[in-house]
Amino acid sequence: MNDDVTLCLDETRDAMEKALVHLEGELAKIRAGKASPQMLEKVHVDYYGTSTPLYQVANINTPDPRSLLIQPWEKSMIHPIEKAIQAANLGLNPQNDGTIIRINIPPLTEERRKELVKKAKADAENTRVAIRNLRKDGNEFIKDLLKKGLPEDEGKEAEVKIQHLTDNYTERVEKHLGIKEKEIMTV
Repeated sequence: MNDDVTLCLDETRDAMEKALVHLEGELAKIRAGKASPQMLEKVHVDYYGTSTPLYQVANINTPDPRSLLIQPWEKSMIHPIEKAIQAANLGLNPQNDGTIIRINIPPLTEERRKELVKKAKADAENTRVAIRNLRKDGNEFIKDLLKKGLPEDEGKEAEVKIQHLTDNYTERVEKHLGIKEKEIMTV
């Protein structure tokens, strides 16, 4: 197979993999009623005048499915961490006992679960669109190679492989969405 075709297939596969990894990250941020350290991923704390991610100044654990436990590495950071969590507007109420911060995760309402499923579906659709755009870009590259003298049978074979990649990654998107949907809707 032509080196340009191989390169095109590799780049298309890598880009589709990145789109899938991005989707996994987005789905991990969607709260499914269970406590998860990723819920606090976007929280930044004022650490001696520098905005620092929470996970860099404290240990975050999930002792049970309904609570988070935040243990600052420096006792003086407990109040800045508590303020940062409240300021992040996550709908979480941190409780400070002087050495650790405990956050109880309230159960989701049926309406909120449906909203979260819609968000997950929207994220999945955005990923499917990105994958289809990558397929289109790959096929256009192959068409350009055909105009430059690539044998037609190699071009057709490459387009079939790009379609196979597209189908494979779309299937993986559906699998991730199904898992997340089930997780959100499980009470």
